[in-house]
Amino acid sequence: MSKLLTSRQAEELHKSLVAYLDACGHPRAAQSLRDELDLPEAAFDPATAKKYEGLLERKWTSVVRLQKKILDLESRAAALQHELDTTTPSSLAARKTHDPATWLPRAPPRHTLPSHRLPVTCVAFHPLFSTLASGSEDCTIKLWDYELGELERTLKSHTKAVLDVDFGGPRGNTLLASCSSDLTIKLWDPADAYKNIRTLPGHDHSVSAVRFIPSGAAGAPLSGNLLASASRDKTIRIWDVTTGYCLRTLRGHGDWVRALNPSPDGRWLLSTSSDQTARLWDLSQPDSIALKQTFADAHAHVVECCAFAPPATYPHLAALAGLKKPPPASSSAEYIATGGRDKLIKLSSTNGLCIKTLTGHDNWIRALVFHPGGKYLLSCSDDKTVRCWDLAQEGKCVRVVEAAEHFVSCLRWAPSVWKDAVPAAGGEGRERALTNGSGSGGGATEQVRCLVACGSVDMNVRVFSA
Repeated sequence: MSKLLTSRQAEELHKSLVAYLDACGHPRAAQSLRDELDLPEAAFDPATAKKYEGLLERKWTSVVRLQKKILDLESRAAALQHELDTTTPSSLAARKTHDPATWLPRAPPRHTLPSHRLPVTCVAFHPLFSTLASGSEDCTIKLWDYELGELERTLKSHTKAVLDVDFGGPRGNTLLASCSSDLTIKLWDPADAYKNIRTLPGHDHSVSAVRFIPSGAAGAPLSGNLLASASRDKTIRIWDVTTGYCLRTLRGHGDWVRALNPSPDGRWLLSTSSDQTARLWDLSQPDSIALKQTFADAHAHVVECCAFAPPATYPHLAALAGLKKPPPASSSAEYIATGGRDKLIKLSSTNGLCIKTLTGHDNWIRALVFHPGGKYLLSCSDDKTVRCWDLAQEGKCVRVVEAAEHFVSCLRWAPSVWKDAVPAAGGEGRERALTNGSGSGGGATEQVRCLVACGSVDMNVRVFSA
């Protein structure tokens, strides 16, 4: 047998073997090995035995860890090779310059943020600052600086699992809203060290989703004092966050209302439920006639999530629907996406017609996000992946991101920043950052942020960025 070890390495291995056998209660085997190796007492006193006692086990576990790392790296190298084999000059150029219109998340994440002690249920980006909020079954909300990858603070007030969080609120006064299985909604003020400024009771069961409703005001499309909430009590409630009053209660779902999504102008509200339907509500109408469409035949299981398609997607979705001319960009509610426990994503027009079914996930679909550029739809699932679907290629899955080590429970794209030239004294213009929306008038331009976050049952928050 050829010698692979140096004399020093061989001596350490021999002493480790003897020390291991002694520690495991095999003194005769240890003595036999010492006799065979001609290892005298002077060379293997009690101090030496103690030194080498755990060395063999440590080396063994190190080898196992290294083997796992090697397998992970080989898998990553194979994925990169596949991407290299299938790339085109245009996609290479887009990646090099990080074109916001075509950027998609890729593994590994820029930051993996561990601190929660139970599964992460929700994430939300602050519209202007580099703050990311995450909620968890551990009853806490954590605030992160996603640029530095650091935990800034932990909010404790809910007494049961936090199920959703969202940033929004009156213009110039961004608030953080959270909801929980403790039947309450809480409002936190970032301008006052995230003080809990108001608690909204009223739902009779777990509150599963909260979303601020845009006002549609020119120049600030996401400013508004209305908040929508969905609950296991089968209702949707509309709240005034400045007074804390419940203004409306929308009834129609026959089971747990799971998710909400308002249109960019705040007129329409989309909801999904365990009753296997999605419903479209016209908030400009009285409660009795607010329900405008029920998507009852799309899914054969609980509908977990939904999203309004932004106007930038209309050319692609109109082609899928067989239309020669897309709807006008001024319309805020032409197409929607829904995902459910049947592992399917449905693209539908708001008249109730399903125009495309996207298949590929191997487990429940938990969240949907349209790319602000309009070309892609992103989804996350209990199959541990985030998938990117190209709407320009009839919904083809063009990227699978291995996003977590367990179920991926939530997904958010950072809101765009709107730059608006505002006349100032002396006739000069100034820029101001505005929260995300479909448009703001006055020549505002949208700056898409290449920034995506997801949360997982593995208790980590992950941030993907260019």
